[in-house]
Amino acid sequence: MVRILDKNFELYISEKEIQERIQELATLVNIEYKDKNPLIVAVLNGAFMFCSDIVKCLDIPCEIQFVKLSSYDGMKSSGNVTELIGLSEDIAGRDVILVEDIVDTGLTLERLKFTFNKANVSSLKVISLLFKKEAYLGDDQIDYVGFEIANEFVVGYGLDYDGHGRNYNEIYKLADEENSEIRKNRNMLNLVLFGPPGAGKGTQAERLVEKYDLVHLSTGDIFRANMKGETELGKLAKSYIDAGNLVPDEVTISMLESEVDKNPNANGFIFDGFPRTTPQADALEAFLTGKGTEVSVMVALDVPEQELVKRLLLRGKDSGRKDDANEEVISNRIKVYNDQTAVVADYYSEKGKFVKVDGVGSIDEISDRLYSAIDNK
Repeated sequence: MVRILDKNFELYISEKEIQERIQELATLVNIEYKDKNPLIVAVLNGAFMFCSDIVKCLDIPCEIQFVKLSSYDGMKSSGNVTELIGLSEDIAGRDVILVEDIVDTGLTLERLKFTFNKANVSSLKVISLLFKKEAYLGDDQIDYVGFEIANEFVVGYGLDYDGHGRNYNEIYKLADEENSEIRKNRNMLNLVLFGPPGAGKGTQAERLVEKYDLVHLSTGDIFRANMKGETELGKLAKSYIDAGNLVPDEVTISMLESEVDKNPNANGFIFDGFPRTTPQADALEAFLTGKGTEVSVMVALDVPEQELVKRLLLRGKDSGRKDDANEEVISNRIKVYNDQTAVVADYYSEKGKFVKVDGVGSIDEISDRLYSAIDNK
């Protein structure tokens, strides 16, 4: 057991196990890259120890570079994605081995792979000391894996907790006593709330917040707040929007992570407007799993299109919103919503976590239906 800053960590993988596995991985690399001169690229800061030790076991000619892409803040991703730095030469036509300390969601790895493939490398393979399979969102297999581990928070042997703990020769995981908060989180109520334009989702969200004492997280509100406040994530999102590109899922989920972390004592959350795609749903699940909790249920308000159009046209007379006054625009908004919801509804249906709620009737009637659907899940 070691104590790093304010937390206790227990031994997870010994120095002996690490070094034995490195020898095995190096043997595989030696065989595959015989008669080649690969460029070994280590991702800082975490991979410096792993890279150093594995290079010592190679008997092939090779070159080494170090690059840096993103950083971490405490026990969560900071969301502060930077440009790749440290790649100092033309690598077109090279056989590249990318060395990582750990692959969890794989979002950062995808960004790195995109950068290297864009540079027209001859081949690109990834070697990672640790791999969190249950958190991984990627489609590709990791070429060389040292240890496949559970979704635990780990430190040591290059990995850190808030900048500390990299110097240990062993790998430690968060001690069981530190997981009491995570165990408590398993009882949280986390709702994914969906409803087409005009379904009354905003009104019902307010009522759900009051009844269940939840925190309402609207991705639209979060985006606007971050960009208005010129946070690092807000500026990053704006750079994509200004360039006419979609904001990457990793940026959106990082914004949500930040908002969740601002409410450590919450009884649960309403996720409004997110997720809208299967990769986003996977990312949300991985993040909540790391917090020791999960999405409880996705509830979708079901209202016939004719009724929605009627409500929005009526609302447009008072709101002054142009998109509430044009029937063709309204129909297109509803179609987009239905297309997006179908994908996410299927995702949660397969997990037994999707409920469609009749959204026609008085506000109280609809609220009672929502409460019943949630309480019975």
